[in-house]
Amino acid sequence: METDWPLIAVRFALYATLSGLFGLSAFSLYGLKAGERADALALRPWLVGSGLLGLLFSGIALALLAAAMAGAPPWPIDQEAIGMLLSGSATGTAWEARMAALVVASIAALVAAGRAALLGLVAFAAAVALATLAWTGHGAMDEGAVGWVHLGADILHLLAGGAWAGALLGLVLLVARPVGRVDAAHLTLTHRALHGFGLVGTILVGTIVVTGVVNAWLLVGLANLPDLLTTRYGQLLIAKLALFGAMLALASLNRFRLTPAFERSIAVADHHGALRALRRSLAVEASCAVAILALVAWLGTLEPPASAM
Repeated sequence: METDWPLIAVRFALYATLSGLFGLSAFSLYGLKAGERADALALRPWLVGSGLLGLLFSGIALALLAAAMAGAPPWPIDQEAIGMLLSGSATGTAWEARMAALVVASIAALVAAGRAALLGLVAFAAAVALATLAWTGHGAMDEGAVGWVHLGADILHLLAGGAWAGALLGLVLLVARPVGRVDAAHLTLTHRALHGFGLVGTILVGTIVVTGVVNAWLLVGLANLPDLLTTRYGQLLIAKLALFGAMLALASLNRFRLTPAFERSIAVADHHGALRALRRSLAVEASCAVAILALVAWLGTLEPPASAM
């Protein structure tokens, strides 16, 4: 099977954009106070930009998916194939729901100005948009009760992963603030956000692990575990798990070593070294998250071992 790189690239762009939109809006609600959101993270351009990019990438993805299903080239756009996809499939319904959710999220983000109610609407609409991606992957391939379990696990996996990735974006923005704009208040805010993410991060990791096990059981199965190294799907899945393990290690380092060291450095007014260490660690963790999203985009175009039996 020939690798469809344009479709993989657009899938990755969607995963990254929608994860950022959902995760960053959610992080701004639980990680920051009302008066801090707009200044600390410059939320409006990030959220509005993510919403608009999500609309753009969704349109491109629809055209590429319709062309692939019709066995036609992506250009010129096959309007008949797009019409059939929108009118006769769950994927088309999910796409329409995503577009509506992204319009709502973009408008709400434009007028939110840090207000909790509107940011909550952004987060909810972004969660809906992110969840619709489950219908473009393996989560929608089963039927009956198993199909609902698989789809539900896939949606929770997407939301937990998106919340983690978006929170990483928020934390990176906090620690990467230019030196000239870092004052005592921002340092205190940053430490509180880092410390507060500990409990949320634990819940997200637990959700990712449980739903990942369910998905692995349904997509791979015990009988196919020995063959993972010999298939492209298995190799990419192993790479994803290795990156996830690296993210767990870095998250533990941040929570139990670097964040306490940062707190001590604030107390003695010598935060530069501790802040640099946090920047490096969060940058590497965020890079792992981006790589995982790329692998997820690729994995969704491959046939899993369980369906090949």
